Amino acid sequence: MTIFSKIIRGDIPSYKIAEDERFFAFLDIFPLREGHVLVVPKTEVDNLFDLPEAYLSQLLLFAQPIARAIEKAFPCNRCGISVIGLEVPHAHVHLIPINSSNDLNFTQPKPKAADKDLQAAQEKILSFLNPTK
Repeated sequence: MTIFSKIIRGDIPSYKIAEDERFFAFLDIFPLREGHVLVVPKTEVDNLFDLPEAYLSQLLLFAQPIARAIEKAFPCNRCGISVIGLEVPHAHVHLIPINSSNDLNFTQPKPKAADKDLQAAQEKILSFLNPTK
């Protein structure tokens, strides 16, 4: 079982952004930028492109409102998306508020974010994702 499966099951706490029957989105605790979200299929597959076609296409549709909320919650030109997939053997995409392509540079240091900062980022994103709540 991967660390992402443990997060999805609730065995490891996370700052959840969204969830449905197929996907789970949560804040990266080692963010490249404030508001860095991981979108993970609930099925354990190592390589994103090994996902069944229905999952692969639905993943972007699931991520779309999250990306829009990130763009509203943080000063950025857009929400970038990256598929690296080397650090955890569980398919996932990164949604990151960016102003330049260097903001998606995963060779940069990624310090662990403070809980208070993660909670604030979660609240910002959720305020635009679920404006009626």
